[in-house]
Amino acid sequence: MDKPIEKKKGIKRKHIYIGLAVLAFLLLIYQVFFVEHVSTYVVDAEKLSIETVNNGIFNDYITITGNVEPIATIYLDAREGGRVEEKVIEEGENLKKGDVILRLSNPSLSLSILNSEAQLAEKNNFLRNTMLAMEQEKLSIKRELLNLRFEIKRKKRAYEQNKSLYADELISTEIFLVSEEDYQFAVSSYDLYLERQKQDSVYRTIQVKQMRNNLANMALNLKLVRQRQNYLQVTSPVDGQLTILDAELGQSIPKGGRIGQIHILTSFKVIAQIDEHYIDKVRVGLTAVLERQGQEFGLKIRKVLPDVRSGRFAVEMIFDSEMPENMRTGQTYYARLQLGSPKESLLLPRGNFFQETGGQWIFVLSADGKSATKRSIKIGRQNPNYYELLEGLNAGEKVIISGYDNFGDNERLEFK
Repeated sequence: MDKPIEKKKGIKRKHIYIGLAVLAFLLLIYQVFFVEHVSTYVVDAEKLSIETVNNGIFNDYITITGNVEPIATIYLDAREGGRVEEKVIEEGENLKKGDVILRLSNPSLSLSILNSEAQLAEKNNFLRNTMLAMEQEKLSIKRELLNLRFEIKRKKRAYEQNKSLYADELISTEIFLVSEEDYQFAVSSYDLYLERQKQDSVYRTIQVKQMRNNLANMALNLKLVRQRQNYLQVTSPVDGQLTILDAELGQSIPKGGRIGQIHILTSFKVIAQIDEHYIDKVRVGLTAVLERQGQEFGLKIRKVLPDVRSGRFAVEMIFDSEMPENMRTGQTYYARLQLGSPKESLLLPRGNFFQETGGQWIFVLSADGKSATKRSIKIGRQNPNYYELLEGLNAGEKVIISGYDNFGDNERLEFK
């Protein structure tokens, strides 16, 4: 008879394989659905710059560097050419309006003055002679008119007598007609001389007026020529400091040539170069604050120069009221230029992270401070100390603001 075989009790090998397969399947499910798959980078926390996001007042300003220049510069040009005979004032000296700087000589100008004076004297003599001749002609015409008036009286008397005698037939017709013609001729001659007197008077008036105008013009010309001689003394047009004088003894200076410049030191202006990134925000009238020796001085933009060179443009600023003492041309100052009004905002301290992220994301620390993860953010305005946070972070959260060059594409940082 066959002997029945009893089944062995306990865990068999196939049971172990099945258990391992189930365990592997469950581990796979856990990894897929419950474990966060992010690339992680281990970093030393002590080598990072960590700051806290806070609420505060955001001041929209930038720090600019400006150079001091005089409020105005006057250029000295030679109003009359000549040879330098004397330098009265040297470069660097302070001037008062009217102070003589250079003395020039110009023989040609002196000769021109003598010629003008001679021509004026000649014209004066000619005018006097002409007016004397006109007066003599005027007296001659008056004398002739006087003679004609007496001639008319005599011939009128003779004509009237002959008219009576002719009526009584005591004289011939010829004698009467001759006396009548003589009388009419005398009257016509007198009328003609009267007309001549009127015309001569008008002509003399016009001629004298023209000659007097010519004399006035010549006198004005002589005055201008003499004034040119005064220009041989180069004087200061304003109070200021002579900063440049390009003239030496014996040098010939052409008319209109540039010989120097004067700085007006009653006030100063500050010329600053600004990055073209801010060109749409900078305008005339914006204010700035200049600090010197712990004291603040107000500035205001007076002019925005239109040219952009090497990525920068220039602005000209003047002081609102008080200026620092002992300012010197060429000094460099730092100023805070206010671009907008202060505003309550979330403030993120500036850092090198911006160079890598462009302000689009940042590493935010976890609540326990043992790790940090990448998070998208949005940044608005910025000043030298803070960024204005628009979204992505809350007040009190801590972030890494140092550079991200060594983090690669990892989205999580673990601190050791």
